[in-house]
Amino acid sequence: MSFDPVSRFGADPDVVDFGDLEEAVSAGAWTVVDVREPHEFAVGHIPNALNLPLSSFDPAELPEGKPVVLICQAGGRSKNALNRARSIGRADVRHYAGGMNGWRMQGGDVTL
Repeated sequence: MSFDPVSRFGADPDVVDFGDLEEAVSAGAWTVVDVREPHEFAVGHIPNALNLPLSSFDPAELPEGKPVVLICQAGGRSKNALNRARSIGRADVRHYAGGMNGWRMQGGDVTL
């Protein structure tokens, strides 16, 4: 049985829950984009995440080819980045509202 990232976005078109994000990260099904600043990213991030800091965020630079999940520390910056992505027509972008705080609390894998 393969992981279907599109059907897993759930009822809220903006938010991804922990279980779905963890499964997608394991399967390599989604691209995780961390919008925290480089010094925050350097002390721990989701494995294989890309760092596109909100301070210089350009939604046109978001990768294509897989759904994108945005993450920050607590959910505010990723929601801001999501709104910017939606403003240029990217419907394949969601965010993890729990941020890295929630990811760590749930036992999500973190790398340096």
